[in-house]
Amino acid sequence: MSQYVIKFSKEGAICYTSHLDMLRLFKRALKKAGIKLSYSQGFNPHPKMGFAQPLSLGYSSIAEYLELETEEDYDEKQLKQALDLQMPEGVKLFSCEKTAGQQKSLAARAESAEYIIGIPMGKEPEESGQALCEAFLAQKEILVPKKQKKSKQMKEVDIRDKIRSMNFVLAGENLLVTALLDCGSHSNLSPELVIQALARFLEIPTDRWEMDVMRTKLFFNN
Repeated sequence: MSQYVIKFSKEGAICYTSHLDMLRLFKRALKKAGIKLSYSQGFNPHPKMGFAQPLSLGYSSIAEYLELETEEDYDEKQLKQALDLQMPEGVKLFSCEKTAGQQKSLAARAESAEYIIGIPMGKEPEESGQALCEAFLAQKEILVPKKQKKSKQMKEVDIRDKIRSMNFVLAGENLLVTALLDCGSHSNLSPELVIQALARFLEIPTDRWEMDVMRTKLFFNN
């Protein structure tokens, strides 16, 4: 058995393909490419493959990672080339690397993610992007409503300590936000909550569907 990590992008119309459908896509592509996946044992065996972190529907990304385990040993370049031929438009494979059998999965090791958020502001701000960013991060608390998992009730939560860094760039009426956020099983911050906080703080009238989000990097601990 061998283990691999594939890095790929998800751009264009395929960003509206769900997390589970992307898993099915790769499963079918690997089968068509003749790659024999390893399966779990038990009553309902499933292929040993998974993404480092789920990507929200509608987000694009240039930093997605798929972990998989195969029954046979494959050359990394040949595996990538075989899988490349099965990929639909919008999915580009950057690399395929054999791993040394890490005890922890990438999902368990993920700790932060970088996103670029494009926001049409509707008007050109009087202040610079840097000034707006500094004012936003200077808040002692950044409160946003979030639905609680157990009670299903909306509750205001403070997201300030989950924002690791942030940068604003203004281009006329358009705001480009680069944000490094907690991401993983230990601490996770959805860009959607950041967008809510930005819209409230900057009094942005733009509808959510007019904004774009791209994940550009994922960071893992050792």
